[in-house]
Amino acid sequence: MRILLTEDDPALADLLLRACRQEGYSVDWVSDGVAADLALSSETYDALVLDLGLPRMDGLDVLKRLRKHGSHLPVMILTAREAIADRVAGLDSGADDYLSKPFALAELQARLRALVRRHHGGAASASLELGRLRYDTVSRQVFLDDAEIELSSREREVLSSLLHKAGKVISKQALTSAISSWDATVGSNAIEVYIHRLRKKLEPAGITIRTVRGLGYLIESSDGSSD
Repeated sequence: MRILLTEDDPALADLLLRACRQEGYSVDWVSDGVAADLALSSETYDALVLDLGLPRMDGLDVLKRLRKHGSHLPVMILTAREAIADRVAGLDSGADDYLSKPFALAELQARLRALVRRHHGGAASASLELGRLRYDTVSRQVFLDDAEIELSSREREVLSSLLHKAGKVISKQALTSAISSWDATVGSNAIEVYIHRLRKKLEPAGITIRTVRGLGYLIESSDGSSD
């Protein structure tokens, strides 16, 4: 699962990043509202952890713009604003949950799990499917028919990004972004490595990852399905 974290305090952001990664999430971090708005408009996420007191654009404005564009992305507000009026404003603007600082990391992790389950109508239906392939976005397990495929964390993130846009081209830059939060020094050839590994594991089952020269990659099933 890929999360966008917005937090302008670097020390707190580092704590939150580590807490989310302990849960197995891939996390992108931005420290201001304009960067958050740009990321939300150009990338695919499974949840948003949103601070309200952000530089350049207030978090509440980020949320309003997100909902105005028709997005149903699960949003948890995480803020020092704890007044009832602030909670009401956040929830009325489209937030799914609201957690005030200070908070317990265990509670944050539990609320995120619940948020994703609710959004997908329960963990059993929180999946991306293509042909015989199924990726459970909550447990992060990958199955061909009923048999689980063992993938590394980065292989799962690349596959998740491809499946979110199944049948459409996704750029190498976007795939690199999906795994960059795991290691700030991801090399320029990393994506080719993970694509090669995924092809070896998926192609025998009729799942193909095509290279579209100059544009990126596309995943499809041999039966012609794209979702």
